[in-house]
This record gives sequence, C-alpha cells and structure tokens, in this order.
Amino acid sequence: MIFCMTVAEPDPDADAALEDCIARIAGGDKDALADLYSRTRPAVYGFALSIVKNAHDAEDILHDACLQVWNAAGGYRRQGKPMAWVLTITRNLAISRLREHRRTEPLVQEDWQDRLADNPAVTHEDRMMLEAVLSALSDEERQIVTLHALTGLRHREIAALLGLPLPTVLSKYSRALKKLQLAWKEAD
Repeated sequence: MIFCMTVAEPDPDADAALEDCIARIAGGDKDALADLYSRTRPAVYGFALSIVKNAHDAEDILHDACLQVWNAAGGYRRQGKPMAWVLTITRNLAISRLREHRRTEPLVQEDWQDRLADNPAVTHEDRMMLEAVLSALSDEERQIVTLHALTGLRHREIAALLGLPLPTVLSKYSRALKKLQLAWKEAD
C-alpha cells in the first residue's frame, strides 16, 4: 500500500463564503448558521476530536462552537481567515471541556476502532492500520497534521491558533509526516 496524504488547499472563495456566513449570522440569519455548520463541520469536529479524543465530546464541542459563533458573530473582525476564528473558538471550548473532565472525572479515551466502528466503508483491517499509524503521533503532532490536512490552514496560522512558535509547528509537522510514512510502511 502506498502512503498518500491529501491536504486541503487554501480557498479564497471558501474564506469569502465563510465571511459572508458570519456577516449574515450577525444579522440573525439562521440559514447562514446552517450553512456555516455544513462548511466547517469536518474541520471543527476533527480538530475538537484531536484535542478531547472522545467522539461524543467532539460532537458537543461542534454544536457549542456554532452557538458561540451565533453569539459572537457581531464582534467578528475581517482580519485573517474566518476558519481560524472558528477554530480558535473550537480550541477554547475543547480545552474548557478537558479542564471540566479533569475536575469531575477521568477522561475516557475512545479507541480509534470504536470511533470508526459504525462506518461500513471502513474494514477491520483499515481500522487496525489507522490505529497503528495515528498512534505514532503525539497529541500535538496529530493536531497540527489535522489542522493542515482538514482546513488548509498555513503553518503560520496553525502556530497562532495553537500558541506555538512557527519553527516548532514546522518541525513537528515535518516529523509527524515522517512518522506517518514510517508507521504506514510498518502497518502495510
């Protein structure tokens, strides 16, 4: 099997569409919120999941992020990427969720197999390979790769979002790709 990773390319039209959604949400347009949800769902859910490692919490964070966008849209300033603004909200909610779990109960870490069990297109062998490959990455590396692959954010934007220096993000991304390639070869 050949290792292949696709990365979302930055799309100026997508940025303009998200900015339009946020402006319409600020005006109280509920259809715009549904539009924003459908445009950001994969990235927001994937990013939340990479932080909390629990599918149910990630889904809750996705919905909470949309509610927070609804409430904060009037204060949105058009500078930078709108997806980065949405993902900053997501990160803050995910970190709050982790803190909440640490105070009340130990965080249950779901297995990648459990997360993918309901998907009939994913075979048992695929789940085992995915688990092996992803376990090669640290949490931070997984977040960086997820953000770059799912959202097309540039490394500079990921660094700002995660509060890390740009050289750190670049080196972690490079190391993560090498780890993924090695893990993929070993799993194959």
